[in-house]
Amino acid sequence: MPKEERKMPGPKRLKTIEKPKDFKKAISRLFKELSLYKKLLSIACLLAMLSSIITIISPNKLSNLTDEISKGLVVNEKSIKNLTKETMSRLSEESMKELYARVIEISIDEETINEIMSDTTISDTSKNDFKKAIDNSSIKDIPEDILNKLLKDSHYDNTIIKVEDKIKLIKMTDVNELPDKFIEIVFTDLYIDKIKISPKEQYKFVKIISTLDKNTSPKQIYSKIDKMPSSIQKAIKPNMNLDKIKLLFIVLLIFYLVSSAFSYTQGIIMASLSNGFAKDLRKRISNKINTLPLKYFDRHLSGDILSRVTNDVDTIAQTMNQSLASLVSNITLFLGTLIMMFVTNTILAFTAITSSIIGFLLMSMILKNSQKYFKERQTELGNLNGHIEQTYSGLNVVKAYNGGEEADKKFNEYNKKVCESNKKSQFISGLMQPIMMFIGNFGYVSVCIVGALLTVNGNITFGVIVAFITYVRLFTQPLSQIAQGLTSMQSASAASERVFELLDEPSMEKEEDKITLNKEKVKGNIDFENVSFKYDGSDKPTITNFSVKVKAGQKIAIVGPTGAGKTTMVNLLMKFYEIDDGEIKIDGVSTKDLTRENIHDLFTMVLQDTWLFEGTIKENIVFSRKNIEDKDIKHICEEVGLDHFIKTLPKGYDTNIEDNDSVSAGQRQLLTIARAMMEHSPFLILDEATSNVDTRTEELVAKAMDKLAKGKTSFIIAHRLSTIKNADLILVMDAGSIIEFGTHEELMKKNGFYTNLYNAQFEK
Repeated sequence: MPKEERKMPGPKRLKTIEKPKDFKKAISRLFKELSLYKKLLSIACLLAMLSSIITIISPNKLSNLTDEISKGLVVNEKSIKNLTKETMSRLSEESMKELYARVIEISIDEETINEIMSDTTISDTSKNDFKKAIDNSSIKDIPEDILNKLLKDSHYDNTIIKVEDKIKLIKMTDVNELPDKFIEIVFTDLYIDKIKISPKEQYKFVKIISTLDKNTSPKQIYSKIDKMPSSIQKAIKPNMNLDKIKLLFIVLLIFYLVSSAFSYTQGIIMASLSNGFAKDLRKRISNKINTLPLKYFDRHLSGDILSRVTNDVDTIAQTMNQSLASLVSNITLFLGTLIMMFVTNTILAFTAITSSIIGFLLMSMILKNSQKYFKERQTELGNLNGHIEQTYSGLNVVKAYNGGEEADKKFNEYNKKVCESNKKSQFISGLMQPIMMFIGNFGYVSVCIVGALLTVNGNITFGVIVAFITYVRLFTQPLSQIAQGLTSMQSASAASERVFELLDEPSMEKEEDKITLNKEKVKGNIDFENVSFKYDGSDKPTITNFSVKVKAGQKIAIVGPTGAGKTTMVNLLMKFYEIDDGEIKIDGVSTKDLTRENIHDLFTMVLQDTWLFEGTIKENIVFSRKNIEDKDIKHICEEVGLDHFIKTLPKGYDTNIEDNDSVSAGQRQLLTIARAMMEHSPFLILDEATSNVDTRTEELVAKAMDKLAKGKTSFIIAHRLSTIKNADLILVMDAGSIIEFGTHEELMKKNGFYTNLYNAQFEK
């Protein structure tokens, strides 16, 4: 069988994030494969969107709650404004003129003026002041002695208003000087938020409020409020609406709980979906591997196939579980937050977005210039790992040739470069978190400054600022999550390409119309008739016109140099490959007409490479066979030479074989031979089956196989020609053809190719 070309060991590069060949095509195929889980996936995405929508709405409710609480911490400005407006309007110039007209009842005409001016009891000074007041139309400037002559006592709403009270009203220069008689006339009962405020309480409020100015501190304002009447205090003092606060709190709590419930349920659904999908993929891959022709495994390393089953499927499952719903959630969160910011306040929205963009531009500039350091780190780390692997895998050679000093010198060079590149890349990497914090904090500060200015001007409330601080966090967070999610999706698409590439490989043809041979009735004759075969991608045929007739019960040995086609011939016999030309017949029936499963059931095969699974000695020997008695197992082990070794084990045949058990390569080979001897098949194939046992054990096994191979047609491939001396027929192959055949003695007498091979093993 052709082997992969081995390259000289050298520095290996670490695997980076694999990118898909066609991202769009790979993602489309992945979602197409998810069609069975379409409902669950739709529900999970819907729940993720709803959770994000509730998260977006919550800051507005938090804003309302903040505003409602803040109302209970400061005076009721609205009530103060209404009360001040109502009370001060009663003392305005127009209101006072109306009052004068109603209660002063003074009339100054030409006759009255002449009387005053001719009155000898009035001084000339008062007369002059009176004349000036008349000229200026100012009643307030009329002297009191003249007012006493002009005014008279009167009634107003059953209240006697005396002259002296009227004079006080006329001479009043400050609101604090309003006579008590006029308080009930100027002010009437006032209701603020359904609270009744009497005229005297209103006047007391006016007297207190008139002493305040723009420079009065909040502390002084609150001290004045404490001196106001109880009814006014009740109307303007801080007062929390606990019922409304309670309602908003419950609504907000419900929002958070529902959002968490949606997110939790979505997580459960995606975990179930991703693991279920991964389970189905592994099952499909397992079924697919059983139907793939052997040539596929020739083109692909076993590690690569194993990686597709494990790493690639896990990558798909992990991405679906963590990134798929997260992408939907974060895109919804980002767009929804953007819309809500503009709906709430356009100025603050532009402030938050601008501050975030500045931060991300700064981060992108740093990342752009730092990418080379990360690439350099991966390269140098790959060089170091390659050197370490190379040195330690060939440590005996390094010591034997005194290469330790040179190896240490190279190690120090690589290590120094890794150290330098690590310092640079880790420094840049360490900047990412502070930059993200800077973006968030810069956004907070910007919103607070602009928000404070808008609050002072009365454009927004304090709650809007609180809401925008939350929006800044909700706006910046999804961007990094979306970038991370897209990176994960890229890895998942690359992994899905590899998985679906395996699943799309052409399988072996179905064998519905094939026949089967009864295992118990097969005689054991095999005919190779002009068999030719060439591996895919190979220019030269491996087997050419190969013909031989094997009789039932014969022991056939196949020898020849490496690449002669010995193992290939056996693989064709087992129908691992389809022959290109010719026929292979079992008891006259072509293998082309038989099912593969039937052919495999007719053969027992022991390879050079041992295969043991975790379990007991007995389980490894019996394997998939049923109704095997312990005495039969013991008999086989005695014949092979294993019984003595098994008796030394702690639990004998019931001892578990684990990686840490001291079972030598030879003992493992004997166990696989014993397992093969348990199978009662008409054909036996031994491909270098004794290569890992010592000479003494080899002789013991050869004798045991002679006994157990009686009645079976045996094919033995061996490089140790001493083990096949007793073969009924030895086929000597070279370049895919039989060049000699016969018994050992016959071939030695010919002194040909076989003789040279045999003697070469004993040359010194």
